[in-house]
Amino acid sequence: MSTAKFPETIEAFAINKTGGFEVLEKLTLPFPKVEPGHLVIKVEWIGVNFIDTYYRQGLYPYTSFPAILGKETSGEIIALPTDPEVLNSPDFQRMEYKVGGKVAVDFLGTHSTYISVPWIKAYPITHGVSTRIAAAGLVQGLTALTFFEESYKVKKGDTILIHTVAGGLGLLMAQLGKHLGATVIGTTSTKEKAELAKAHGVDHVILYKEEDTVKRVLEITNGVGVEAVFDGVGKDTFESNFEMLRRKGTLVSVGNASGAVPPVSPLKLLPKNLKLLRPTMNNYLVTPDEAAYYGDKVFELISSGVLKINIFKEYPFTQEGGQQAQKDLTGGKTTGKLLIKVVQD
Repeated sequence: MSTAKFPETIEAFAINKTGGFEVLEKLTLPFPKVEPGHLVIKVEWIGVNFIDTYYRQGLYPYTSFPAILGKETSGEIIALPTDPEVLNSPDFQRMEYKVGGKVAVDFLGTHSTYISVPWIKAYPITHGVSTRIAAAGLVQGLTALTFFEESYKVKKGDTILIHTVAGGLGLLMAQLGKHLGATVIGTTSTKEKAELAKAHGVDHVILYKEEDTVKRVLEITNGVGVEAVFDGVGKDTFESNFEMLRRKGTLVSVGNASGAVPPVSPLKLLPKNLKLLRPTMNNYLVTPDEAAYYGDKVFELISSGVLKINIFKEYPFTQEGGQQAQKDLTGGKTTGKLLIKVVQD
């Protein structure tokens, strides 16, 4: 399909400079450049994530402006790659992409009505999952799955700690941890969130505003500590994790909800022979084999009910809707996933 058949412009959530919520705008921009190895997708749903706020604030840098925000979408393929080498590749062919097929995409700069993305970043939606659920579950599902398999391989008999456990990623990590046979401890801020966490299988919920998290974790583990901590909070919880890990434990720094973790000396790991990682999910999904394996696996786990996707709220595809979604996400009051509906019924 030639670019002449595409619209001339797209609507997108974008910024002209970094800053507060007010810099997020809904802009009309030129249709993206379609590379020979790209799929072109008409977007139906947008998933909102903390990483969108990191880019909007400037914590992670953009190289030019206006910059389109976001990295999680789902929709319908409207054009396949034009590069014969790609089309004839066994890696491409096994993904079974087709015009009209549904995919979920993890690629920076995709919160817009149409997107052009490298084919390897588009995951065919399998096992009967809808585009709505796929947009809600892709990034957090892949993050939970890759971190629990590769950052620290969670196994039967482990005890793990999740900060915080009642958000979208935390709830998926909790469910996956239970599925793998681990005892799951989670921190959260309110009794309502604690009930939600328990309903998703969390064995021990700690209300960090009311309880001493370190004391409770050591009580639960008989003074031994946990095999692994998955910490999406960052600055506020980082130091205390070292007290709660057992000897040879693993600290996986997942996110920066309270701010970035300050520099840390390797000597910090010495007293208990600890491991410290700051992974990003995308670096676990580089090769075609990795993309095919984890992409199919995440939709299988969603379809089978192992991973229940909780949608907190749907927002309109307006400037106000985009800003409000980020405000709600960073305000600490959401449980589960925030979605924006791009294609109207």
